[in-house]
Amino acid sequence: MESHDTSTVRARPEPLRAVPVRHPGRWVAVAVLAVLVAMFVHLLVTNDAFNWSFMVDKMFRPPIIEGLLRGTVLMTVSAMLIGVTLGVVVAVMRLSDNPILRGVAWLYTWFFRAVPRLVLLAVFGNIGILWSRIEFGVPFDTQLGQLFGIDNLQLRLFGFSSRDILTGFMAGLLGLALSEAAYMAEIVRAGIQSVDEGQTEAAQALGMSRGQLLRRVVLPQAMRVIIPPTGNETIAMLKDTSLLLYVPVSVELFFQLDAVGKRTFQIFPMYVAACLWYLFLTSILLVGQYFLERHFGKGYGPAGRARLRLRAMTAETGGGGGSSGTVGPT
Repeated sequence: MESHDTSTVRARPEPLRAVPVRHPGRWVAVAVLAVLVAMFVHLLVTNDAFNWSFMVDKMFRPPIIEGLLRGTVLMTVSAMLIGVTLGVVVAVMRLSDNPILRGVAWLYTWFFRAVPRLVLLAVFGNIGILWSRIEFGVPFDTQLGQLFGIDNLQLRLFGFSSRDILTGFMAGLLGLALSEAAYMAEIVRAGIQSVDEGQTEAAQALGMSRGQLLRRVVLPQAMRVIIPPTGNETIAMLKDTSLLLYVPVSVELFFQLDAVGKRTFQIFPMYVAACLWYLFLTSILLVGQYFLERHFGKGYGPAGRARLRLRAMTAETGGGGGSSGTVGPT
């Protein structure tokens, strides 16, 4: 029998043509957004209610700049410094083993987070009603004198009128700072609890005290978690300084802009000027927050972990890259 080799040659398939997926909805959305932006720009240019020349002329006057620096910026920085410092203390109290400290810290955060800041500012603005004078000395001196039959016993060292110290600025500072401390306490507490317990155990094995453990190990690592919400709180504090209008604090940006608008019957341009000033200040804070997050985020993420591994390998081979056994982010 003759055998015939039958070979079948398969036809080569045609190359695939990749057709991009069309997204007509995206183009419709872009067109709608373009129309809305054009309408908004047209509103800004053609509507005389903005009164741009008047706005630019008034928003850079010396009283406005003084309100910007002495009122808004100074109040924001002062309130945040007090709020962050007190917030760290309250957060440590919340994490304490002492039930009394935990209870006091919880009551503090409960109260100041529950009461709106506008209400707090109104209360602190009128707190001078409680005391005409603020004096320091032996507490309950009058009551103790009555208990022992001594009339008008006064064991006061010194004092001053409440009007001299509880000014509008101080009242606003107390209201904003004490409220901010309650929020910062929760932020710091969450940051501290985010640190791995192994870091704490390693630091304790090295003989660190509780204070050293908190300063050198826990807080530096917790800053990566603390910084983003703290940046948001700083921006919120900057905007909440406008509430000082109701204390009132005359040396404040929004108070001055509002006064110019009411005096000249050009209220809307001055409100737009306030928006522009707050946009400018918030943009500066956002830039600062970005660099802080990048600084405290070193060692985290793929690039950071690669740098730490390279540093550890260099140390193991005798290089000067640091010790792989150091307590820190892993």
